[in-house]
Amino acid sequence: MKKPQASATSRRLLVEERRRLIVDFVEEHGRATVEELSTRFGTSAVTIRADLEALARVAAIARSHGGALPIGQTTTTADTPLNIKETRWHAQKLRIGKAAAQLIQDGETIILDSGSTTVEIARQIRQMKFESLTVITNALNIALELSGLPQVRVMMLGGLLRQTSYSLVGPDAEQTLARLSADRLFLGVDGLDPVVGVTTPDPLEAALNALMIRVSRETIAVLDASKLGQRSLSVITPVGKLHQVITDTSAPAEITDALRAAGVAVTLV
Repeated sequence: MKKPQASATSRRLLVEERRRLIVDFVEEHGRATVEELSTRFGTSAVTIRADLEALARVAAIARSHGGALPIGQTTTTADTPLNIKETRWHAQKLRIGKAAAQLIQDGETIILDSGSTTVEIARQIRQMKFESLTVITNALNIALELSGLPQVRVMMLGGLLRQTSYSLVGPDAEQTLARLSADRLFLGVDGLDPVVGVTTPDPLEAALNALMIRVSRETIAVLDASKLGQRSLSVITPVGKLHQVITDTSAPAEITDALRAAGVAVTLV
């Protein structure tokens, strides 16, 4: 009997997951050769080279002779598309999402900002048992993650769609948000510098994020350690306005010490 072939969707998911794991491996080890990756993932060198070329085209890794290197983590004003962000530091973002979700209490109203780390919080919420929860978000992908959950009420902000982040921003989003209040905000950021503050590349996103902080009783920044020490174009808030930062264990001690000195609780996962 002829075996049924995997669907095109299944094959695509397998490729995407392998490439996400390749990015994680390169970032964790600082480099990787084609031979290492071929052995690790049980596939041919030709397939791995194709994976590396595809990842290099979207700036998820840097191609080197015979393998790959991580993208340098430096000061940036680039607005990286969300689908690329989700391939980077995924294991760390998953741990951060789990830790953040554990802070949510039944009956609360929370805000989930757009981002590749905050979407992991939404995915955790899907697995948790709440009798009632209200989630305010400006992110289309987060709203879709939470759709179909009868115990979770999702409130979307209107506004201008930013295609790089699937987020809604602008005056319409701000007018809607100004009439609301929340128990806690989970804020995804592109850069956090103890001196400059919390930053993001887009001025409209920064303005909306600043309003999210004002309407929330507690603000928790969720970010992998690669964002620490980075500075982007638009300042959202000084670090002193944050109540807590959840990041991963590779965070530089000098930055976590500076955050704690500023009165910010720091959780490393």
